[in-house]
Amino acid sequence: MPPLPQPDERLTNPVIPGLHPDPSICRVGDDYYLACSSFEYFPGVPLFHSRDLVHWRQIGNILDRPEQLRLSESWSSAGIYAPTLRHHDGRFWLIVTNVGKGGGNLIVTATDPAGPWSDPVWAPGVPGIDPDLAWDEDGTCWCTVAGVSQVRLDPSTGQTYGTPHKVWSGGPGAKAPEAPHLYRIGDYWYLLIAEGGTERGHGVSIARGRTPAGPFEPFPANPILTHRGTDHPVQNTGHADLVQGPDGSWWMVFLGVRPRIGTPGWHVLGRETFLAPVTWVDDWPVVGEVTLDLPELPWPLSPGPVEEHRDDFELAELRPSWISLRDRSAEHCTTRERRGWLTLRARGGSLDEPDVVFTGRRQQHLSCRARTLVDAAEGRGGLAVRLDEQHHYEIEVSGTEVQVVARVGSLRTVVAAQSVPAGPVVLALTITDPPPPHGPRTGPDVISLGVEQPDGTFTGLATLEGRYLSTEVAGGFTGRVIGMYAARGTVHFDWFDYEPLDG
Repeated sequence: MPPLPQPDERLTNPVIPGLHPDPSICRVGDDYYLACSSFEYFPGVPLFHSRDLVHWRQIGNILDRPEQLRLSESWSSAGIYAPTLRHHDGRFWLIVTNVGKGGGNLIVTATDPAGPWSDPVWAPGVPGIDPDLAWDEDGTCWCTVAGVSQVRLDPSTGQTYGTPHKVWSGGPGAKAPEAPHLYRIGDYWYLLIAEGGTERGHGVSIARGRTPAGPFEPFPANPILTHRGTDHPVQNTGHADLVQGPDGSWWMVFLGVRPRIGTPGWHVLGRETFLAPVTWVDDWPVVGEVTLDLPELPWPLSPGPVEEHRDDFELAELRPSWISLRDRSAEHCTTRERRGWLTLRARGGSLDEPDVVFTGRRQQHLSCRARTLVDAAEGRGGLAVRLDEQHHYEIEVSGTEVQVVARVGSLRTVVAAQSVPAGPVVLALTITDPPPPHGPRTGPDVISLGVEQPDGTFTGLATLEGRYLSTEVAGGFTGRVIGMYAARGTVHFDWFDYEPLDG
């Protein structure tokens, strides 16, 4: 996580930057908890805590054990989709879809949101993705999924009752009705959904009815949130959830992206979590303006502790912000083998391979710098910016040679190479704005990869265009992750430093 702003700093959107899509939020007393999708990364479902809706601290990952989360055969942008997090009858409930071989919809629970969370209960009778949980007055649990359909469910056993039935599914002919959330607010049950696809046509619409099963009356002014066809700096707005603020006001968390420069406007950080105010008019929610600078809030701020941007790997377990590809066994990733170092033991031979040993953190700033001290005397590995197996840049060391590798689609190229003295070496990369002049083909940023000298001087080996590590080029649902990998033998990392450069 980046350093959290202090109370006298301006409040900004997104409230959780970087690859944190499909936010689901619940309030318990004065505390707020928020969960996001995690796709092919392990551990899964990052969980955040806040007391003011704008300062969020990651307190863990809900699916953090192999028996909860199996991703070995999940392709990139598969895996964990769209959780719903709720608190009911003194217990936290999370339902989510694991997309891939052997997957399906699963439910885990906890009395303490920081964990441990239970082993999964599978719900084979729940069809599709994006499952939601809502309880009515007599305790009946309703599960609503993308499509949009609904079925009664016993969440403690995963047993469904009856046949899933179609409910209101958005505007006529609208693409991809998904992300349903069902609420009882006042005299009505509200069904909130996303529609239009998670690209530039994304939007949020709502309907209401007198019972949780409908029939539902759509809001005449739908969609209640979309930026399609505008030049707003936040695009792809959708997949929302509603919550009350500390003062009883209403707010919406939702995903969006920040495309940059040129055409089609490349976004690289993935879909991020944003916040917007909501007012009620004639028993319908009206979403306020989405701004990058948030308005002053009518309640005390609670920033929480500032997390260090440098990790010296002195703890027995990795911080919750570290994620690995598909699994993380102590055999391949540990801080216990060499005190104060992260040790990675290779499996796949390169970042092109789905089983490569890679541990990283989400890129959360449009401009940033990452560095790590690498001891590759027993292997080959380095520092990488990853989108998926076919889109990544890395600088790696083996013996006394450092090289920069670029993988774009079907092409893999060694871009540059340089000799270095034997022994540990500091590998570094910076991500910055593209140089002027800018035009319709200007990419979102440039990525410079190189070596840091003992006096702190950065020696760049290559500067590469960032557009090829964007969703608009690569496709999929994820964003960039910056981290360390081992491609042969055993590679040790003394520290990792991530520093935002854009404020």
